[in-house]
Amino acid sequence: MIKIRNLNKRFKTDELETLALNNVSFQIEKGEFTAIMGPSGCGKSTLLNILGMLDGSTDGSYLFDGTEVGGFNEKQHAELRKGTIGFVFQKFNLIDELTVSENVELPLIYLQMNKNERKAKVQEVLRRMKIDHRSKHFPQQLSGGQQQRVAISRAVVTNPKLILADEPTGNLDSKNGIEVMNLLSELNKDGATIVMVTHSDRDSKYADRVINLFDGQIASEHLAITA
Repeated sequence: MIKIRNLNKRFKTDELETLALNNVSFQIEKGEFTAIMGPSGCGKSTLLNILGMLDGSTDGSYLFDGTEVGGFNEKQHAELRKGTIGFVFQKFNLIDELTVSENVELPLIYLQMNKNERKAKVQEVLRRMKIDHRSKHFPQQLSGGQQQRVAISRAVVTNPKLILADEPTGNLDSKNGIEVMNLLSELNKDGATIVMVTHSDRDSKYADRVINLFDGQIASEHLAITA
């Protein structure tokens, strides 16, 4: 599904050029659960943003499901990303003014799906994530674990080919963190391809494979130890 070859990302200011990713190459197969680990500032989030087409590389090749997207502009990235990639963030990124159902429904509105179909899909995914009893609540009325369930619901409601998770348990206690990782593991077993950035050794054990970054380069890769 993902083939990265000789990927570089440079950030420039008037006085400084920073090489955030340096000649990175790897491949992720459909249905794989991959964890990306490494110290703060090593390039993990930069890489995840490029994989999610929220940012572009400076040079190098990025094949997504057979399409070369390395040279795409912002509009092309947005069009391909829509309905194809689901995002789960550490800080949930829910909209406080919208209810749980309305937050989850947003990606379907962007896809211009009709109202009845949207409502049915939202109800289905909220039931699956065991948060349907909170559908009319607002994010601030929920616990952190519940908010992350809503965020995962929003990420998967379009049945995306790829789920990108950035420190998905970073703001959760251990109990809720384990519940969220179990949810991601279930989604992976059902066929979802997942790439997760994490500092957590515990969370990395849910993955099939771990890629370790250091100073913008791949330091090592290894199979994960089963959780």
